[in-house]
Amino acid sequence: MSGCMSGLLLGVEQLYNQSRYNFGMNTFSSSLSIGCTGATALGEIWVAASSAGVIALEFPSSREKFTAALEKRFGAPVEFAPEKVSVALEQIRQYLAGIRCEFSLPIDWSGMRPFQQEALRETLKIPCGQTRTYGDLAAALGKPRAARAVGRAEATNPLPLVIPCHRVLGSDGKLHGYGAGEGLPTKTWLLNLERANT
Repeated sequence: MSGCMSGLLLGVEQLYNQSRYNFGMNTFSSSLSIGCTGATALGEIWVAASSAGVIALEFPSSREKFTAALEKRFGAPVEFAPEKVSVALEQIRQYLAGIRCEFSLPIDWSGMRPFQQEALRETLKIPCGQTRTYGDLAAALGKPRAARAVGRAEATNPLPLVIPCHRVLGSDGKLHGYGAGEGLPTKTWLLNLERANT
C-alpha cells in the first residue's frame, strides 16, 4: 500500500523534481504538513501547507520524494498529516472530477521571489476555461517586455492546478512546456476539462 493510500485510511476523506523547488531557500520555524489525494484522473497528487496556507503541490511524486524536496528547500521538518490539508485535497479532487473550476485556498507566498509572486497573482486572475499568453500577463503587470520572465515564473510555479499556469500559452498563442504530470498532454487535458465545465 502506498503512503498516499495509508493516509486516506487515516481519515483524509473526512472533510522531486529538485529543480522545481530550488529557486529560493527559506527557513520555517514550524513544520510543513503534507497529504495526498489518492487516485485521481492525474494520479496521486501531493500537497504541502504551512500555517499560512498551501505552499507546494507535486504530481507525479511520492511521499519520500516530496518530503525530501520540501526539507531541502525550506529547511523545515515535514509531517505526514493529511487531516491538516484535507480541504485542499478535497478541492483538488472536486476540480479534477469537474465539480469545481476554481480554488478557494489560502496560499503561502513566502517561498517565491517578488516577481514570481506578481506573475502568479496575475495568473490567478485568468478565468476558468480561458487562456492568456506570457505577453498578456507581462502587459497586465505593466512590464510588456517581461514575457520571458513571466515564462520562467510560470515554469517554477510551486502550486500547479491551484495557481493555473496551464492557462498560460506561449506568446505565439500555442501550448508550450508544462512541468507537472505528463507535460503538454496534461496541460491539454486540463484545458479541455475546464472548457467542458464552463
